Amino acid sequence: MLKDIATPIRTKEILKKYGFSFKKSLGQNFLIDPNILKRITEYAGLSKENAVIEIGPGIGALTEHLARTSGKVLAFEIDQRLLPILEDTLSPYDNVKVVHQDILKADVRELIQQELSGYKDIMVVANLPYYVTTPIILKLLGDQLPIKGICVMLQKEVGDRIAASPGTKEYGSLSIAIQYYTEAETVMTVPKTVFMPQPNVDSSVIKLTKREVPLVKVKDEEFFFTVTRSSFAQRRKTLLNNLTSQLPDGKKKKESIIQALESIDIDPTRRGETLSVGEFGKLSDALLPLFK
Repeated sequence: MLKDIATPIRTKEILKKYGFSFKKSLGQNFLIDPNILKRITEYAGLSKENAVIEIGPGIGALTEHLARTSGKVLAFEIDQRLLPILEDTLSPYDNVKVVHQDILKADVRELIQQELSGYKDIMVVANLPYYVTTPIILKLLGDQLPIKGICVMLQKEVGDRIAASPGTKEYGSLSIAIQYYTEAETVMTVPKTVFMPQPNVDSSVIKLTKREVPLVKVKDEEFFFTVTRSSFAQRRKTLLNNLTSQLPDGKKKKESIIQALESIDIDPTRRGETLSVGEFGKLSDALLPLFK
């Protein structure tokens, strides 16, 4: 029976063996609780017919659980110092491919074709570095990769924003961008005490299941996201104030923006956080002729 990497004793042994020191700039916090890792793989719904993309495998704590429960793991590691460690810790598993690339710069679609073709479904499962969580998720979804979904550990505050509903203080352009592509749910809260080194905040595990078609149909996807970001530029401002100050020549087009809002029965004095994703879809379509 193989000993789990994710225990305090084994993790310390590995770090000592390789003289590894954590880099704050890379947001390195390693999990030291195998039960949590087991639960993450369960929530991800993996089987040997599925493949997994992992981001930031660290010393392989989550990777080995993914290797045990899926057909193949493609792991992206940016820190060169971890490559020999991963080669050692993951040596019992022949279904793991570690690539030394930044996921934000990598041609993920090409690597999926090279490494993961033939698998029924592909899930992204990872303990994401806090500092780069949002860009990674938005890239994976925006690039329209052939993945079934994403199950990741991230900072609890970011997880709350991703899964937020309209009318809550957490709800914003990030909630809309991710819920546009996926069904989002928080499946687990993880205390900071199960990491080494211990971060300052608790974490969440979020599961994002990709929709077959986006939540709303819009005429111009890029403009839809521009409108949602503009609507939350200053949360205390009304929709009208944000749109006129953020959109090109918005102040000159104020009367036309008011007319567009009224044409779809949206009060210009409402705040962005009160609008549903569907209402933002109608809003971007109504504003599109004024700005394109």
